[in-house]
Amino acid sequence: MSPTQQAKVKSVLSGDTLVLTAVGNPRNERTLSLAYVAAPRMKRDDDETDAVESRDFIRRLLVGKVIQFRILYTLPTGTKRDYGQVTLQDGQQLPELSLAEGCLKLRDDAGKRDESEEATQHVEKLRVLESRAKADGKGLWDSSSGKIKTTYDLKNALDFSQRWKGKPLEAIVEKVLTGDRLIVRLMETPTQHTQTLLLIAGIRAPNTKRVNASNGQEQPGEPLGEESHDFVESRLLQRKVSITIVGVSPQNQLVGSVKHPNGDISVFILKQGLARCVDHHSTMLGTEMTLLRQAEKFAKDNGLGQFQGHVATKPSGREAEAIVSRIQSAEIYYLRYPDGREKRVSLSSVRQPKPSDPKQAPFGAEAKEFARKRLIGKHVKATIDGKRAATEGFDEREMATLVQNGKNVALALVEAGYASVIRHRMDDTDRSPIYDELLQTESTAQADGKGMWSSKAPEAKQYVDYSENLEKAKRLYTLLSRQKRVPAIVDFVKGGSRFSVLVPRENAKLTLVLSGIQAPKSARNPNDTSEPFGNEAHELANRRCQQRDVEIDVEDTDKVGGFIGKIYVNRENFAKILLEEGYASVRTYSAEKSGNAAELQAAEKKAKDARKGIWENYDPSTEVDEEANGDVTTTSEADHTANGTTNGDPSAIHQAPVSKDYRDVLVTYVDPTSCRLKIQHVSSSTTDALSSLTNAFRSFHLNPTSSTKALTAAPKAGDLLAARFTADNQWYRARVRRNDREAKTSEIVYVDYGNNESLPWSELRPLGPQDQFGFSKLKAQAQDAALSFVQFPAGSQEYLSEAQEWLERRWQGGDAAMVARVDHTDQRDGTLWVSIFDPNSDAAKSGMSAGTDSINAEVIAEGLGMVGRKLSRWEKAQGHVLEGLRTAETEAKAERRGMWEYGDLTED
Repeated sequence: MSPTQQAKVKSVLSGDTLVLTAVGNPRNERTLSLAYVAAPRMKRDDDETDAVESRDFIRRLLVGKVIQFRILYTLPTGTKRDYGQVTLQDGQQLPELSLAEGCLKLRDDAGKRDESEEATQHVEKLRVLESRAKADGKGLWDSSSGKIKTTYDLKNALDFSQRWKGKPLEAIVEKVLTGDRLIVRLMETPTQHTQTLLLIAGIRAPNTKRVNASNGQEQPGEPLGEESHDFVESRLLQRKVSITIVGVSPQNQLVGSVKHPNGDISVFILKQGLARCVDHHSTMLGTEMTLLRQAEKFAKDNGLGQFQGHVATKPSGREAEAIVSRIQSAEIYYLRYPDGREKRVSLSSVRQPKPSDPKQAPFGAEAKEFARKRLIGKHVKATIDGKRAATEGFDEREMATLVQNGKNVALALVEAGYASVIRHRMDDTDRSPIYDELLQTESTAQADGKGMWSSKAPEAKQYVDYSENLEKAKRLYTLLSRQKRVPAIVDFVKGGSRFSVLVPRENAKLTLVLSGIQAPKSARNPNDTSEPFGNEAHELANRRCQQRDVEIDVEDTDKVGGFIGKIYVNRENFAKILLEEGYASVRTYSAEKSGNAAELQAAEKKAKDARKGIWENYDPSTEVDEEANGDVTTTSEADHTANGTTNGDPSAIHQAPVSKDYRDVLVTYVDPTSCRLKIQHVSSSTTDALSSLTNAFRSFHLNPTSSTKALTAAPKAGDLLAARFTADNQWYRARVRRNDREAKTSEIVYVDYGNNESLPWSELRPLGPQDQFGFSKLKAQAQDAALSFVQFPAGSQEYLSEAQEWLERRWQGGDAAMVARVDHTDQRDGTLWVSIFDPNSDAAKSGMSAGTDSINAEVIAEGLGMVGRKLSRWEKAQGHVLEGLRTAETEAKAERRGMWEYGDLTED
């Protein structure tokens, strides 16, 4: 018999066997069986009768408690096993207490191994206790007690989850595998238990070391894996807990929250930094996830556990009032702050319908309109949540939470099915403060089939551009001129008095110029010069009209298809607003024709009297004198001057100002016969529109159920159709140039890129729906262009091919973005004569005013071309540019470069 020892009860294996740990060292374990007694066994195939009750009796008494014990005897058979007696803190002893309650049976061989008087007396005492329990029908001796049935193989976790979801279940934690994985005994009824694996909802704890069952190799654990395991085990092992099933994992494992008497174990382990929150359980937990986030934040802020050395992120920016000035998409907004600053922000943690997803893309316009109706021009409370670093194709973005009238904008979009929630990395803290609510709302929207989660595509809203030409404009004018105050939307502000307007009920898009006034012209790009107060007028129009619901009156059309009329913003004539601010002047004839001359002149007088805007230096006496002398500039004269003509200066024609019409372009094709170019204009609207159309076009022609059949006969020259490009086997829009009926081929040109090839008719198809893929949807993107001032050696195919190959390499086959300065537009065929600059060159960084730093100049300097021998008048006017180019040509000749390798070709 050993002396009395002290230990802590870690767990109870059965009614007669305990697992003990040293009080000061939890990893020092030993097993102790109660002397002279036996308990019914818990077996996976079938528990013996009363096995669970027998074990639970001492489990409730001992687990987690410090006890006294002494070993009475040891059996060396197999593994060494100690048998002894346990004394509780209140002096009661085991196995005596269990025998008295009928939870154990005395062994048949009790006392036979130790025939000492003390042992004999101890056994006799135990026999008396057992006899009393039998007589009283307790525990094992109660014939009426029902047997507990335990299911160890949960075959249908989803069905079980659906039956018990949201309902608290009493359970016993049988084993702790890791800090977030438990084996639990779920007590469905007093006689029906289920033992299975449970994932603790909302957290992920580091793994402990384990042995790979397939090869027997030990896999090391993750940092703090053992500490996380011990933290949970010391608090939950074999304790009774309340479990709420919240769902099932993709691996068909139950997921649930675990609460012991002191609270949710997830909160406690997160506060110690021994686990992290996981987003994919957020939709299961709903608002409870907020408590877990707060617990994790506590660990981060205090540098606990996994967050040791963690640098806490700066708190979110302060809430600020702003006005939504423009909506680029359902995801991106422009905000104007009280101090006049305008900032572009993206909504935190949400994404608009993906343009690249054929199912979501059709909802993009609908989502934008949803946001526009609710937010444009409205006051919002904006809080910056973080930043997204610049990536390829995307600038740095500020992520923000916007709240309008107490409603979170992102939440409203997700709720309507017009935005999806971004799945952040676990360490990504730049997210919405209501991220979990967003996930829950998205799940509900998906279940309800709202917005882009609907099985039905929205009705496509196709606007016809009636300002495309005068003929179309007159057709719409006939209809609109009979109506007053037509509801419309300002789609784009082109200038202080010029707008692009949508008329939804007519599916019409038109350009509208305000009647009765003349506003100063604004700068079209940063390098352009505005007329006095032109930018201010444009800015006012942006603030008051951009994307707003307005009303319009159409009075007339101009010569190119534009419409002339009035725009009413909040029932007020916007022309009157411009005049009152001093950003426009009255055009008397037009004002009288429109019928509101008195109103406009009164507004102008008000600005004159206040010396506002263009009237800041207004002198009434001067105006009277000028009118008396007839010294008044006519409209045509003003336009003539503004357009940069000589205006009586004979020297101006020799040195005209350099064009400031700069455009971002891609050079998509170089004609091998002339080195003429095809360019695409690069902007967010055109690039996105082309990408969206191309993806939809390919999807349509790859879908066997929707695509059209290959041609079997020759198409008509000029037809727009679908062609499969030989290089990448993809479908593109193309136009037929000519046919070879014997070879059954057609020469086609790809209208969005400019290149051409001959294809068999089997590789051609009808275009498809015109409203989806025709020019009414998106005009041809390839624009004819030519290099200004440059003449290529047309008489030598060898030098011409060398020039073409050099140009292709220079802009990387069309992959490198360039900047084109439009020097002249040929009114006969629309060809743009351009000087092209590399945006990374010194010329680009200095404003690109120097023609000698252009790719045009590089062509001449490399001897691949020469300065044109027959220059147009506009080319001759650029004397300083020609001087630099001729210097480069002279150097190329002297160095015998390119076409000059055998001398001067032009001397013959």
